[in-house]
Amino acid sequence: MNRRMQTSEEANPLRIPYRVLNTGAKIPAIGLGTFGSDRFSPDQVARAVRGAIACGYRHIDCASVYGNEIQIGQALREALADGTLKREQLWITSKVWNDMHSRVAQACRKSLQDLGLEYLDLYLVHWPFLNFHPPQCDVTSRSPDARPYLHEDYMKTWRQMEALVQEGLVRHIGTSNMTIPKLTLLLRDAAVRPVCNEMELHPHFQQPQLFQFCLDNEIVPIGYCPLGSPARPERDRTEEDTVDLEDPVIVRIAERHGISPAAVCIRWAIGRGQIPIPFSLHHYRENLLAAAAGPLSDEEMEQIRRIDKNCRLIKGQVFLWKENQSWEDLWDPNGQITPP
Repeated sequence: MNRRMQTSEEANPLRIPYRVLNTGAKIPAIGLGTFGSDRFSPDQVARAVRGAIACGYRHIDCASVYGNEIQIGQALREALADGTLKREQLWITSKVWNDMHSRVAQACRKSLQDLGLEYLDLYLVHWPFLNFHPPQCDVTSRSPDARPYLHEDYMKTWRQMEALVQEGLVRHIGTSNMTIPKLTLLLRDAAVRPVCNEMELHPHFQQPQLFQFCLDNEIVPIGYCPLGSPARPERDRTEEDTVDLEDPVIVRIAERHGISPAAVCIRWAIGRGQIPIPFSLHHYRENLLAAAAGPLSDEEMEQIRRIDKNCRLIKGQVFLWKENQSWEDLWDPNGQITPP
C-alpha cells in the first residue's frame, strides 16, 4: 500500500485522498476520465464534468483526441466563475496526440485554449508511437505512415515536453501506455523526469511488474479502465476478454460491504497505490464515495491480487506498423523493445 497517500482538506463535500508526486506536488487520488468511448457526445461528457466537480472531484483527465476539450473548458469556466472554487484547487491533465509529436507546443496551446486555462497540471505523451487513427475507426484501421517505436524520435518529443515545463505552460509531464524497456531509456536520458505513467489497470489486468517499476522510480501509476471498461469501443472487444465486475471475488466483497462491484474496484485501486480515472455519466458520485471510504482489508486486497488474469482490454491494434503483426508487439512482451 502506498504510504504517501494523505487526506486533502479541499474536498467539498467529500474528503478526497491524494498522492504526493516526486516534485512534492499533490494530485487527487481519483480522477474523472473523459474518454467517451465513441459512445458519448462531447456535451454528455461535459455534463459529467460539471456534476463531478459539483460533488467533489478535483481531478479531470482530458486529451485532445477525445474531441471534447472545448465543451469541458466551458464546464470548467462555469465551475470557476463565482470564485468559490479556485483554479489551483483543480488538477487538469491533457495529452499530446500521436500526430503532434513534432509540434508539442502547438498541441499544448490548443488544449489550453480549448480548456480555457493558462496552464496544465499534467501533460502526457498519449502513446509512444507516431501512428494514429481517425475517431471511431474499426480494429483494422492502420496509419499509412505507421512506424515502430524509435527512442530517438520519442526523445525529440520529450525534449519539447520539457520545454513546456520551462515555459510554465505545464507544471508536470508524464507518459502513457509505456513499457519497462521504454521507460528505462527515458529515465536514463530525461532532464525532466516523468511524474506519472497512465496505464491500463484493473483487477483482471494488474501489470505487477510495470506497476512496481513505476513505484520504484517514483512514477505514480494512473490507471485507466479501472472498472474493466464495460463501455469501451467495439474495436477493443475480443472473445477472450473477461469482465471484472462479474468476477465472483469482486461480487462477494461487494456484497460483504453492501456496495457495488465498481466501488470495490475503486477501493482496490486506491488501496494498491494507483490513481483510478473512471468515466461515468451517472455514477461519478458513487465512485468518489468509494475513493473516500478507505481501503479494503489486507485479506480482501490479497484475494483481488490473486484474480489477475493478465487480460489487456485496450490492445492498440490500430497502432501496429506491419501487416499480420500481433498487437502484443506494441507492449514489448520479451522485455525488450520490439524491433522494426
